Amino acid sequence: MSKSDTNKGNGAGSFPPLPSFVKKLIQFFLTLLLTFVGLMAVTFVIGRVLPTDPAMAIVGNRASNEVYEAMRLQLGLDRPLIVQFWVFLKSALQGDFGQSIMTARPVVDDIKRFFPATLELATLATIIGVILGIPMGVLAAVRQGRIIDHVVRVFGLIGYSVPIFWLGMVALLVFYAKLEWLPGPGRYDFYFEGVVEPVTGVILIDSAMAGEWDVFNNALGHIILPASMLAFFSLAYIARMTRSFMLDQLNQEYILTARVKGLPERTVIWSHAFRNVMVQLITVVGLSYATLLEGSVLTETVFAWPGIGLYITNSLFNADMNAVIGGTVVIGVCFVGINMLSDILYRMVDPRAR
Repeated sequence: MSKSDTNKGNGAGSFPPLPSFVKKLIQFFLTLLLTFVGLMAVTFVIGRVLPTDPAMAIVGNRASNEVYEAMRLQLGLDRPLIVQFWVFLKSALQGDFGQSIMTARPVVDDIKRFFPATLELATLATIIGVILGIPMGVLAAVRQGRIIDHVVRVFGLIGYSVPIFWLGMVALLVFYAKLEWLPGPGRYDFYFEGVVEPVTGVILIDSAMAGEWDVFNNALGHIILPASMLAFFSLAYIARMTRSFMLDQLNQEYILTARVKGLPERTVIWSHAFRNVMVQLITVVGLSYATLLEGSVLTETVFAWPGIGLYITNSLFNADMNAVIGGTVVIGVCFVGINMLSDILYRMVDPRAR
């Protein structure tokens, strides 16, 4: 057999197989890309089937037929839906969601302006929910059947049952209108407008970086009520799931073995049981954070918080479909991204999931 035949038999000249981690990385990015394209497709179709006419919203109902048809042609509404989506997808991948009718600015600029407010509100609410919800859930599991357990369970039930818009209005009535302990709606008082140059878009960080502590204190006072309302929901969910996970771990045999060995109860709970619970809580906290980012519409409406949720709501009322679609896509991308990040962290922390 010749040398060339030997090389062919051994597969010489062919590409070596890809390492497993490269295959998983490619699969991850393909999944991410398909998810985002699917999200954009669903959002676009919903925006087109809604009983609103973008061309009519721009020209007004008093415009002539010629002006109306010219606007339809300019927006490409005369083309088939699949062609409209392809044009939208190409523009969206380049960061162009069109122009907002309501603000007369590019939708991307509006998102850059309003989204940091929602990010600030949801992040603070999640931090409060984690700091309070996890200890409450652990304590309820350790004291199962006792008064503290019943209190935490009732607290969680209220957090799930009470409409957040009603709770927000009651909080405004009590703490702002009656007691006057906290400022009213808005992100800060109007006379602080323009005092701090936006760098990150998060007013608490920007005011602290600029050394404008009056603005910082005023913004902190304004964010307490809306963040507390969102944190109440997050806290209830995290506490409930923590309690459930802890009860499952405390009934395992390794916990009984640790107690038989004479380990302190604090070590058994936090170093053994909670260490296994912590892996599951990564997903819970990630889901809670993503839910607050997309579900803060009612809170932002009640408290006049200038975030992406209020922006989408006002745009919908004004038939500003470019803004609605752009804002919805951004929120959806954040939701998918946070879920995938939680999955990655889960696999990093727990070797069994790799």
